[in-house]
Amino acid sequence: MDYRHLQNRKSMHGRIVQELGIEIVKGTLAPGERLPAEPVLCEKYGVSRPVVREATRVLVAKGLVTSKPRVGSIVRPREHWHLLDPDVLYWTLASIPESDFFHSLLTVRRIIEPAAAALAATEASDEDLARIRVAYERMAGADSADGLLEPDLEFHRAITAATHNDMLAYIGNMMSLALSESIKLTSRHPDTHALSLPRHKAILTAIQNRDPLGARQASLVQLENALVDADSILEVGSRSVR
Repeated sequence: MDYRHLQNRKSMHGRIVQELGIEIVKGTLAPGERLPAEPVLCEKYGVSRPVVREATRVLVAKGLVTSKPRVGSIVRPREHWHLLDPDVLYWTLASIPESDFFHSLLTVRRIIEPAAAALAATEASDEDLARIRVAYERMAGADSADGLLEPDLEFHRAITAATHNDMLAYIGNMMSLALSESIKLTSRHPDTHALSLPRHKAILTAIQNRDPLGARQASLVQLENALVDADSILEVGSRSVR
């Protein structure tokens, strides 16, 4: 996946944020451990204290560290990290096996997406149904795996929006980046278009028919099949590097 090519940070504070962030996510700097002292970081990167402090503030905002006077900056336990923050997500993706990321995300998707599809089946307005249908039609009209990505994301965003539940819609938007990486993985399957369309059509049809149980089941089936597709891709990849 292209997430492994981390961004080249032009600013020094951005470089410090990225390097420390990666060390935290990889476990080189463990929860409860202090970050190197400001003078050490200033000397290492050739920057002033304000630059180091700005980098620390960014890490605090991402939930990775807590900073206290006369104590310093301490790495926080993983459950406090903002894992869907774009930077934290990319650092995580770069530091764990691809299969671990996919399976972790799929567990979350199994909890959220079937429930959202079921709720959309009862709460969607005509405008919501049209938005979901248009996203599906754009998927059907895509002529490449790359062209399938954005309408696939929009399909799932449209469903969470159709629940008219602000928290679900927010969670759906926050997960968009992680979901896009999941879709990129499954789109490497040679038959991705032929496999994906009927699964999404089943979800659309159930929502249009105001069938919450059918929508929930169709969503679960889509996720289970995505798991099968991804595992086959990852197995092929592991064999190719042996």
